[in-house]
Amino acid sequence: MSLGLPVKRQGPFVNVMIVWTGRGHVHELARRAFFAGALSFGVSTLARAGSPAPVLRGANLVETPNAPFGSEAAAVSLRRLAATGANCVAIIPFLWQSAPDSPGIVLGNAVPLDRLRLGLAQARAAGLRTIVKPHVWIAGHWAGEVAMRDPADWRRWFAAYSAHLGELATLAGGEGADVLMIGTELAQTSHHPAWLDVIVRARSLFPGTLSYTAHGPDEAGRVPFWAALDAVSVSLYPVLGEGGDRPAWHHAMAAALQRSQVAAHKVQKPLWIAEFGLRSARGATLRPWESAEERVAAPDGPLQAAVIEAWLEEARRAGVGAELVWRWFTDPAAGGSGDTDFTVQNKPAEAVLRRCWLRALFDRPGSP
Repeated sequence: MSLGLPVKRQGPFVNVMIVWTGRGHVHELARRAFFAGALSFGVSTLARAGSPAPVLRGANLVETPNAPFGSEAAAVSLRRLAATGANCVAIIPFLWQSAPDSPGIVLGNAVPLDRLRLGLAQARAAGLRTIVKPHVWIAGHWAGEVAMRDPADWRRWFAAYSAHLGELATLAGGEGADVLMIGTELAQTSHHPAWLDVIVRARSLFPGTLSYTAHGPDEAGRVPFWAALDAVSVSLYPVLGEGGDRPAWHHAMAAALQRSQVAAHKVQKPLWIAEFGLRSARGATLRPWESAEERVAAPDGPLQAAVIEAWLEEARRAGVGAELVWRWFTDPAAGGSGDTDFTVQNKPAEAVLRRCWLRALFDRPGSP
């Protein structure tokens, strides 16, 4: 079988046509290794020639029904994010499937393509770099539970996923997005060799930086396709310990970052924190991944702010290439003192981001 696959890159990169002829298990393993090496051309397109890549600082942005992309409310929210010293935003479109083992994945209607286009334009107008970071949504389940029952369903799922990612890649490329995440926390899929075909197709459609968001250092250590991407990205929500035990927080954060760096060093890629954060709720440090729907708790904005500041300190020490807080809403009135979920808006955590990120503009090499 002969497979011709164009790889389009911009700037210092060249156009390459990969041609592979071969059959059998050994040839398949060689083909995968060849793709992994051939698709990894060096530094991110975010870096200018001869200059260090800027540290990406920003937030994961979720559209709300009362402030859709294209509205003045969404524009206000993005300008407020930029005012914290943020230089990028990860905009989240959703793919949807009815159950973790359903191969019938589709593009969700929560953020249709026309509004995603508006969101990218508004982010650019606010002076922010843009990341398109799709999430898989399954009612009552987590994306990390996605797993098919048999090889036929795996083929159907990957075919549909790749097609929909291709739509996002085409739009992102056409709108000048800087980064495309090929997936987020799909922990039970990332072992599958079909991901390399997904990456090849995404490369042919999107000229910018590609990454994948692994679910913490455990998944990051298992992902076999990092060499074919431009950055190793992780979401980090380790158990931190008791609410007042700051040394324990720092120890847990440093350990998670160190383990994640192992995966990045192995393939000589930068490490990005694609998600970090905490609910503004009492007791949240014991289960930092827990949502407001999972546990009722009294609000605790100072706790959230202190944990986010600790994360920024540890990220700085680790020299990560990106730090993206979870999360920010298009509604500029979101959050507030009575809110107990993850948003940092209108809470002490927003002031922490502003103080840390504005200070970083002046004292960290590679910052824009």
